[in-house]
Amino acid sequence: MTAPAPAPAPALPGLEALMDAAWPAPDREESDGWVLRAASGVTQRANSVWPRELECDTHQQHEALRAARLWYRGRRLPLIFQVFDEPRSTGLNTVLDGEGFTRQSATLVMCRSNGAQAADQPALTQPALTQPAVAQPGVEISMAPSDEWLELWWSVDGRGGPAERETARSILAGCPSIYALVRSDDGVPAAVGRLAVPDGTEEGHWGGLYCMATRPDARRRGHALRIMQALLQEGAARNLAGYWLLVTAANSGAQQLYARAGFLESGRYLYRQERPKRHLTGC
Repeated sequence: MTAPAPAPAPALPGLEALMDAAWPAPDREESDGWVLRAASGVTQRANSVWPRELECDTHQQHEALRAARLWYRGRRLPLIFQVFDEPRSTGLNTVLDGEGFTRQSATLVMCRSNGAQAADQPALTQPALTQPAVAQPGVEISMAPSDEWLELWWSVDGRGGPAERETARSILAGCPSIYALVRSDDGVPAAVGRLAVPDGTEEGHWGGLYCMATRPDARRRGHALRIMQALLQEGAARNLAGYWLLVTAANSGAQQLYARAGFLESGRYLYRQERPKRHLTGC
């Protein structure tokens, strides 16, 4: 009997929902089909507008823009949009162009199916993160970020001090996840990664690779590959249908690593930020 084809990657709107659930902002509100997200300025993802519904007309978009501007102003945060590269975003981009919003941090969304499922296996069920970890020599697996895990990731990708780091911890804790850590020969953490497994989303059964970070002096030694392989095996053991990950458009080295692991580009997005209003003085 022929095995069924690998599960296709979710369509971009579905991926947007999964990504939002995998990196949840502790402060959020829905307004006119836009999801306003804030996390004390920790990461652009958690402090940006996700324009989930884009079918409104120009007048409605301007009204929603004014409401979003007031919401972020009340939190002393800049107004930033996460805008996906798709035809539905054309109208919003036109409005933001007219308002002088910048374009920055272009990012690729890459996806990979978990492969064909054997014909005699049962249908996929909701993945259980309470299952025992899959044994991986030299890779430490946990269901929560340890202090060592968080310290390494924050030292590579973090911005800010202890308070901002704790906000980041709360973001991570907002989604069921699996954490991986590899140590160098001296026992010091060398690389980390996270597999987020959102539940309750419409698409379901897909996991997102996040927080892939390697200590600068431990790079080019295969640590990142070991982390990725361990997390993919953890996902396979839990019957995930596939995975997505995010990589900046400028990071060609990481893109090549992920492409060799079977990831293909499925979409793109960038951040559009309102330019600060500068008031002229008398001098």
